Amino acid sequence: MREMAPPLNESAADWQFETGGYIEGLGHPAFYHRSLVEPRVPILVASPHAGRSYPSNVLEEARYPRIFERRLEDRYVEQIAEAISSQIGASLLVANAPRAMLDLNRSEDDIDWGMIVGGSQSNSRASSVTRRARTGLGLIPRRLAGVGELWQKPLKRSRLEARIDGIHRPYHQKLASELERLRDAWGYSILIDLHSMPPLARADQATVAIDFVVGDRFGTSCDSKLSYRITSNLRSNGRGVSQNRPYSGCYTLDRHGRPRRNIHAVQIEVCRTTYLDADLDRPTSRRENVSKLISGAILSGLSCLSDVGIAAE
Repeated sequence: MREMAPPLNESAADWQFETGGYIEGLGHPAFYHRSLVEPRVPILVASPHAGRSYPSNVLEEARYPRIFERRLEDRYVEQIAEAISSQIGASLLVANAPRAMLDLNRSEDDIDWGMIVGGSQSNSRASSVTRRARTGLGLIPRRLAGVGELWQKPLKRSRLEARIDGIHRPYHQKLASELERLRDAWGYSILIDLHSMPPLARADQATVAIDFVVGDRFGTSCDSKLSYRITSNLRSNGRGVSQNRPYSGCYTLDRHGRPRRNIHAVQIEVCRTTYLDADLDRPTSRRENVSKLISGAILSGLSCLSDVGIAAE
């Protein structure tokens, strides 16, 4: 196991950049990825829900397109992810494709087939509607509480397949391959799946506001010492932190968290009040402090994994 080096300000020549996938109806890449040629830390920071590249037809087909910004986007949380990557030398994976088109934190099976037209639904993937799809927030979001249906008409099956082929598969393939690369270099790797959340209701005025929720699928997606150390570090800085409630993680942690193979996955939800303005619309200068706080918490968790050997799953 290599000794962890302190983060430095690498030059642009030390980083490799690439894009991948494509956004149906727009032609833009579905995500971008950057990493150090010689990784300084075994960490990948991902932002799957901050994409804002909307094709015009998607906005035209929406009943309330402005709702996407406030209710579906992790508004500007990719700026925090980018800052963390720069501060500690972590790899970075950011989706350009908006969640309204396809939710990268859902399985390909999480489809509400009542909103899809065209093509056969006789295959196994179409045989049932999952619990997440029934709530309206499946692979293609269909409805939101207090809003109702999001779309004016059903989605053609061919467009669904184009989104899966162009966005979902290449994103998760890149995520998996980068975690494997980091694990091969260090003996272990860590995914930090970064999200933002609306303010959580407090039981009373005496209760500390929750600024962060750290999720590890109730101890199954990573070594529990890692998520505990991240949580404890954030709390030691005077922040309100919850673990696994109400957000324990979802498909991304289920798919990629393999602690027995020394691939660990943690989800961090950041309250939007900590880095956005009073309207929860635009980032403020406070996002720098938030990114430094999260960077410190992540680095504090690394030491608990440094003596873990690779185990067969």
